[in-house]
Amino acid sequence: MNAMAITTAITSGRRELVDVRKRSLLMAKWRVLWVVLGFAVIALLAMLRIAFLGLFDSASADAAMVLAAPRGDIVDRNGVPLARAFPAYALWYNPAALGDDGAPLVRSPAEVAAALVRIFPDMQVGELTKRLADGKPGYLRRRIMPEDANRIHMLGEPALEFPRETERFYPQGSMAAHVLGFVGADGGGHVGMEQVFNKRLTDPATSSQPAMLSIDTRVQGALEDELFKAMTDSSAQGAAGIVLDVDTGEVVALASLPSFNPNLIDGAGEANIFNRMTNQVFELGSVMKPVTIAAAIDAGVVTDLSKRYQSNHPIQIGGFQIRDSHNFGGSLNIPEALIHSSNIVTAQVGDALGGARLNATLRSLGMDQRPMIELPARGFPIYPKGDWSRITTMTVSYGHGVAMTPLHLAQAYAAMVNGGIWRPTTLIRIAPGTEVPGRRVFKASTSARMRQLLRLIVDLGTGRKANALGYRVGGKTGSAEKPGNHGYQKTNIIATFAAAFPMDHPRYVIIAMLDAPQGTAATSGQRTAAWNTAPMVGRLVPRIGPLLGIMPDATRDVDISDLAPLVGSGEGE
Repeated sequence: MNAMAITTAITSGRRELVDVRKRSLLMAKWRVLWVVLGFAVIALLAMLRIAFLGLFDSASADAAMVLAAPRGDIVDRNGVPLARAFPAYALWYNPAALGDDGAPLVRSPAEVAAALVRIFPDMQVGELTKRLADGKPGYLRRRIMPEDANRIHMLGEPALEFPRETERFYPQGSMAAHVLGFVGADGGGHVGMEQVFNKRLTDPATSSQPAMLSIDTRVQGALEDELFKAMTDSSAQGAAGIVLDVDTGEVVALASLPSFNPNLIDGAGEANIFNRMTNQVFELGSVMKPVTIAAAIDAGVVTDLSKRYQSNHPIQIGGFQIRDSHNFGGSLNIPEALIHSSNIVTAQVGDALGGARLNATLRSLGMDQRPMIELPARGFPIYPKGDWSRITTMTVSYGHGVAMTPLHLAQAYAAMVNGGIWRPTTLIRIAPGTEVPGRRVFKASTSARMRQLLRLIVDLGTGRKANALGYRVGGKTGSAEKPGNHGYQKTNIIATFAAAFPMDHPRYVIIAMLDAPQGTAATSGQRTAAWNTAPMVGRLVPRIGPLLGIMPDATRDVDISDLAPLVGSGEGE
């Protein structure tokens, strides 16, 4: 009986153990199954999400990838980089790096400032100490080198941080600075094409494609170099120059001196941002005389270039006297008047043309409005209003009483030599073969005659020092006194040379201007354009001609055989 009970109890216990074991195994299997199902669901959701993004949201994914795209590049007409974005370190002061209750710096502000100045000698200890002591976060320096960041790290100051940022870099330094402008601390473009292209350069949809300018860095470098030499040789206050394609209006080079380095715009360079070529207006003087003569030829007022005009007596009109810088004899014809730069003869031609027709010509050349170019800095001319009086017409005819930018003059000369078509200037490269619209100002025959006369001035007149052998340069000098509080200042002038080459088939116009040049040993003691800007153009043309595909050829020239016999002797400005 007892044995039976014991046997039954053991059997019952074994069955219970077997049941417990089965339930445990079943539970374990279910748990494994749930885990597997959970991973499967997660994997399925991930795959569905990937498929959705790939099939339906690729545009959004692409946009997200380029939202932080760097600012787009600016390049010259040949693809040479002028402005680029590159990763750099910055020096940031974070007073809360050790917590709100901790001291901002391990050492004193003066000690930290002194250590930083040893790394960056151009920083000021006093100013830096004050900035560290005031406890305000902010940049201490933008754009630092990796080795400098390592030296800062070795100072052991947690509050000195150096985050990586995308900085704007101008690999050509100050070259074409007035064309490019700069990118400010706010990340926006300022002054030049950086401002004009700001949306395009920052929009993820367009920033990957460089913005191509019409500028040629080779020509730009040569222009800036020769302008700087002319400015230095004549001790001038400033200078400006442009090389302009006469058929397309493309600016191949544009400079204003003194210049600035857009990489260092937070320094003293800000004072030189003003652009003399596009934003400052001047009375440019005798360079306007060919425009008056062209208008008179076009209107049929001048038909005989051999006709002589009295030139030995000043013109007295309304209490004002029009005189020449020299006595050129009793009379001059048109070629002689241009060669010797006679105010008296040009005023008579302007008087015969009349204010209405001269005014209409200048307006058609855009001289009554801001110059046509993309740059935001464009000067508004000082232009006579209403109907012109006789004295206004006569003074404007030789370049006084109207003030404009040198860019206005470049546009006018391009129209005068290219067959008579005025076109707006542009800093954006135009694809070869593209037809550029314009408006006719002069007849083609008038333009052909002006090419002869401008070549004559360089061959025999005041522009002789611009006569680069084989390049058939034509042009006109202008030396205008600057107005002051008590009338015109005889010792303060604007010296300008307006040129084009090659005159048998003009391709480019060059304007070179010096602001307040002085008579120095380098200019033989002379201040006028014949002695400073004309020689500068004479040096520049052989430098840039081959770069622009124009090789010297002494066997070719403009035929001036019908004009040369009309010219006597004399000296001009």
